[in-house]
Amino acid sequence: MTEGAKHIMKTQTDTPKAPRLFYSAARRLKAAARGFTKARGGVAAVEFAFIAPVLLSLYFVSMEVSQAIEVNKKVGRVGSMVADLITQQQAVSKSEVDAILKIGESILQPYNRSKGKIIITAIQVTDEDTPKVEVVWSRKLENGGASAALAAGSTVTIPEKLKIRDTFLVRVESELSYAPVITWAAGQKQVLGLAAAFDGIAMQERYYLRPRMSPTVPCADC
Repeated sequence: MTEGAKHIMKTQTDTPKAPRLFYSAARRLKAAARGFTKARGGVAAVEFAFIAPVLLSLYFVSMEVSQAIEVNKKVGRVGSMVADLITQQQAVSKSEVDAILKIGESILQPYNRSKGKIIITAIQVTDEDTPKVEVVWSRKLENGGASAALAAGSTVTIPEKLKIRDTFLVRVESELSYAPVITWAAGQKQVLGLAAAFDGIAMQERYYLRPRMSPTVPCADC
């Protein structure tokens, strides 16, 4: 063996172990980092974790908006249907009026997170130079129970274009405090924060119709 080869072997043998371990650890760390950057197995899970709340929020909002629109339409149909049934009668009784109110309440189903309110008022415009608008009879359905509403003989306000002397009107008012799913819970007492802005959305409609079968629609026991 030549002197040069002996010198090279001696130099390699005498190299300290610490730097070699450092370089080896650095190479392994670099290889691990390179493998981590190429790994794609958990990307889908991370993306789903970010996007899932947004998708769920969009789903519930779109569902709630569509249901609120449908319930608002039903509130309008309650008023028109009840008024139509009353004005087709020549005379009614308290039990008949209450039955019609119950039919009106059933239109809101399957929505049941809050109870609607329906008021039927028979109105007489007096035959005077300055006509008065007086209540003949009035019934309401509220919280599932029927009862008297406005007192007979009391005065009410109607649109001026309907204030015609010696005429009879039937007014039906339907109301509902809409409770969205996102703010409603069984036994809920109070809603706070941002949810309070969506709690109890007021929906209401008012219809006036004239009798069809007779000049008036009296109710003997209302």
